[in-house]
Amino acid sequence: MLIRDVGEQGLLKIIQPYCLPNTIGDDGAIVHPPPGCELVVTTDVLVDGVHFSDRTTKAFDVGWRAVAANLSDLAAMGATPLGITVGLSLPPTLPVIWLEGLYRGMQVCLERYGTGIIGGDLTRSSVATVAITALGAVRADRVIARANARVDDAIVVTGYHGDSHGGLKLLLDANVPVELTADRQALIDAHQRPLPRLDVLPILDRLSTSASQKFAIGGMDSSDGLADAIVQICQASGVGAVLNRSSLPISPSLARIFPDTALESALYGGEDFELVLCMPTEIGLELVEKIGGGAAIIGKIVRSSDIILIDDLTNNPPIYLDRLSGFQHFSID
Repeated sequence: MLIRDVGEQGLLKIIQPYCLPNTIGDDGAIVHPPPGCELVVTTDVLVDGVHFSDRTTKAFDVGWRAVAANLSDLAAMGATPLGITVGLSLPPTLPVIWLEGLYRGMQVCLERYGTGIIGGDLTRSSVATVAITALGAVRADRVIARANARVDDAIVVTGYHGDSHGGLKLLLDANVPVELTADRQALIDAHQRPLPRLDVLPILDRLSTSASQKFAIGGMDSSDGLADAIVQICQASGVGAVLNRSSLPISPSLARIFPDTALESALYGGEDFELVLCMPTEIGLELVEKIGGGAAIIGKIVRSSDIILIDDLTNNPPIYLDRLSGFQHFSID
């Protein structure tokens, strides 16, 4: 069956079981943030041929990634999710089974984080587009903001970078030696089913509560690349940064399959959906220890406006980082 075969009302009947109960049917959803919390709202749009394609992403994974991108934005603000709305623009010739796969992917990802779909909209289009708005809640004194970085803060990343870009390259070119099959699958999983780092928030909350002094956290997620995130944080905070090349969290899988381009993927590949956080060093050390995995302190915030990557193991000259080498939405290919 195609979308045109079932029509709008038929599609709504297909979609409704994937939504949270008692939230669909009126002209809007009513959301109540917990007492003492601020409401956080974020929107992401995914377009067929730009953010996903049949060549690299099944419908289930499109749904998962669409949700993960929005939940990652909530995590980057320190917010826990309250629900999402889904706006769909669909070609009439799109198979209904693709739509069902999309919603299954969204539902499974949302259930992992204890939330769900509370509304949305449908319209006809020449290209499939998935627009998600996520709602979250955060205490005012726990907001993570790009402008909160301070000189001498440690720069903490919550996991490996470059794996998603490596997975995309593998999906586009499958010529990988058989002995690296497990590494190949790890990178593909990182691209198709990323995990937003909402798990970090309770740890941050405990560290903030037990700290002898209050502190603000500067940060964002690394959806457009690690270098992009650090540059944006520094620009918003009016500071610079010094990063240590040996501290960058590059996974063994990425290093084995792409030894020559792993650093570039880590800096500019994007879509890793990890958090990049700036905080007092002692807090950063505790956070890295509690998160484990690929979490690391990769450098510090400095007074200069420069953002440089130093090779702390050799005498290679420093690299000055910018945003231009990463993904730009309106650049010309």
